[in-house]
Amino acid sequence: MSKYTQKEAHGLYELTDAARAELVDSKYYNEDLAPTSLAQRTWTTYNIASLWVGMSVCLPSYTLASSLIALGMSTWAAVINVALGNLLVLIPMQLNSHAGTKYGIPYPVFARMTFGPKGAHLPSIARAIIAAGWCGIQIWFGGGALHTILVVLIPSYANVPGGLWITFFIFWALNVWIGYNGSEGIRWMESAGAPILGILCLALVVWCTMRAGAAGASIGQIIATPANTELQNANGGATVLFMGGLTANITFWATLALNIPDFSRYAKSQRAQFRGQLYGLPTTMAAFAFLGAYCTAATPYIFGETISDPTLLLASIDNPLAELLGAVGIIIATLTTNIAANMVAPANGLSNISPKRISYKTGILITGAFAVLMMPWKLLETAGAYIFGWLGTYGIMLGPLAGIYIADYYLVKKRNVDVMALYQGEEGRYWYSNGVNNRAMIAWFGGCLLPALGKFIPALKFFADNGYIISFLVAMALYIVLMKSETTSFISDEEEEAMTER
Repeated sequence: MSKYTQKEAHGLYELTDAARAELVDSKYYNEDLAPTSLAQRTWTTYNIASLWVGMSVCLPSYTLASSLIALGMSTWAAVINVALGNLLVLIPMQLNSHAGTKYGIPYPVFARMTFGPKGAHLPSIARAIIAAGWCGIQIWFGGGALHTILVVLIPSYANVPGGLWITFFIFWALNVWIGYNGSEGIRWMESAGAPILGILCLALVVWCTMRAGAAGASIGQIIATPANTELQNANGGATVLFMGGLTANITFWATLALNIPDFSRYAKSQRAQFRGQLYGLPTTMAAFAFLGAYCTAATPYIFGETISDPTLLLASIDNPLAELLGAVGIIIATLTTNIAANMVAPANGLSNISPKRISYKTGILITGAFAVLMMPWKLLETAGAYIFGWLGTYGIMLGPLAGIYIADYYLVKKRNVDVMALYQGEEGRYWYSNGVNNRAMIAWFGGCLLPALGKFIPALKFFADNGYIISFLVAMALYIVLMKSETTSFISDEEEEAMTER
């Protein structure tokens, strides 16, 4: 092992050439999982903010607020719910971003630090499966938009048997192709798509305002649409609905709160990643939540019924040009979200299983296959299934992971990481017990336990409805207690200085 394994510049670290040369033959190393060099960390505040604008402006984001209104919540309550949830999830996201930027490591390698080289497979695959579900949901929306475009341009296409399934698989192929081409293509797509999406969103608000105005509704009436008490009571009451919605909104980006190192490892500095996320995530989600809530609240005035599904709203527009532009906007929004948020993480996670056999590109192809097998059309059958079923359930599994990572990086490892050891397997300091940190596994299981039981035991339903927050806190506390007795040698400040070539 070379005496000097990592070098530092302005608080950012990279492996030395000697360390990289030693790791080439390691079964835990390949070029896709390798830490980024300082020269590869080129993403500015704008790049990261536009990444979040591109990922946030999508149909599932729209349906966060619109589904809450469909369940009886008032316009402003739905917007506040989304905004608050995204401010809360930004906390673990920013904390987990730090390691990616400082050391240039992707999520599966970051997970090795806490769970061990073999143990990291479980959280990586759990994240990958959920991402595949989201990937399928986004492709389902995008395929519907492509179907709308073809019907507008070629009206007879509406009568083609299986026409929607054809556009679904065409859009699926487009997503896989762009994801296959890597991070620089994603950065370009996000940067170019962000301003286009902003213009199209504004156009939709103007259209809804004009149509509702023609029906006698003012902007003030639309914004002040009150709660539907009957619907709220049917869904457990105002408090249960608000808390369930809040958990759903936190959970919505719980996946990225884990694998954010996949992107923050390309940031030029900690300031760039911090500001980019602060400017890009909560502001865009709040603005888009307002758009979803406003347009949904306007639909009763326009159509005589509440339409929370944006694809149905698009199909109801009687202007072919507006319908066409709206569909194009959905396609751009879906692409900018899906590839970055739902294909990069599972591709890296799958590559982590066997770095010498599975590349990032192979991981993209496998993710694409799982996106279809997850049957997204089933996950979107009802607003309740979306808010309480899909979002509420997987948050129970991901919440503990975020808490464990934060506790480990900041309190156990004290932000000091021996990057080379993350790729060395049993020779490295993060091998734990046969490649698995059993304490982390116990903390993960312990964090999931109460919320999971709440899915089946009515008396514990509160824990299930607020599963992400509760599982996060329980797992974090449990991990800290368990790791107090850990005897594995972790890197100290003195060791880091000794290893670092200045």
